[in-house]
Amino acid sequence: MIRAVALISGGLDSLLAAKIVVNQGVHVEGLNFIIGFEGKNNPAIKVAEQLRIKLHVIDIVDEFKTIMANPKHGYGARLNPCLDCKILMVKKAKQWLKQNKFDFIITGEVVGQRPKSQRRDTMSVVIKESGTENLLLRPLCAKNSPLTLPEQKRWVKRELLYSFNGRSRKPQIELANQLGITNYSQPAGGCLLTDKNFCDRLLDLWQYRGTKDYSKTDLDLLKIGRHLRPKSNFKIVIGRNEAENNVLEKYCKSFTHLYPLSHLGPLAVLHGDFSSEDINLAARIVARFSKGREAKQVQVQVVASKGDSQIINVELISANEIPKEWYI
Repeated sequence: MIRAVALISGGLDSLLAAKIVVNQGVHVEGLNFIIGFEGKNNPAIKVAEQLRIKLHVIDIVDEFKTIMANPKHGYGARLNPCLDCKILMVKKAKQWLKQNKFDFIITGEVVGQRPKSQRRDTMSVVIKESGTENLLLRPLCAKNSPLTLPEQKRWVKRELLYSFNGRSRKPQIELANQLGITNYSQPAGGCLLTDKNFCDRLLDLWQYRGTKDYSKTDLDLLKIGRHLRPKSNFKIVIGRNEAENNVLEKYCKSFTHLYPLSHLGPLAVLHGDFSSEDINLAARIVARFSKGREAKQVQVQVVASKGDSQIINVELISANEIPKEWYI
């Protein structure tokens, strides 16, 4: 039996690409690569369930960190090194293919759909730098390119592939309807490296540290809460709701944290090298986001990462004393 491995991102394109090949009688399994900048839920799992294929989720966080520090082909509109990312994933897919004795690779790429990684020239770069040669099949736009090995061998029929191109989503949506696919993710918002707010926070972290490095904890905290940097030496992450407070609570043993005692309010953690004066300022900010806005003073508990704690009474900082520049 001919076997193919499909890169499954969770979006419509990868779903359709895999479905086209599955419908031709090829055994398909999915690969989903974790780089650390995904949202809360992994849509690839639902895609694999819908396709009724086995999904292999592979962590490439450490390898991707090297790319983030210095992408060979640069960043996109934000901090998204899309071309380098695609090359890495296809290269890893080829390694997996060889180890598991599969025959070819499927991706959902479409010529001209993305300005950074899916131009005709950059799609050739993906093939060249990943070393996939003619093992890479792009079912949605295959007819716009030379024959690949699976087409030459008639493992798949070229006449049942497509020639989509450009940024319009209409051809994919029409094909989804033809194939009876109604439940799929919308095209945008998958990778946090295209999100302006998240990228601003990541840039702030890099600027503070003086290096393009990050940890899993850093990324977890960048994804939630209000982030304020009142001074260059420290930052506050404040929970916006109970769910975010619960997430922040997991990191209380690692960071100095604060929360109001006299009124309901958020949990906050401090990053950086801060003084007692800075802690007092942070407490006033936390109090501002509590239910004690009308109170003259708010009692705030401060717990150091080493376990030492103190209770301080602070006056609320006024809205005018929190400039927009503090928000990240």
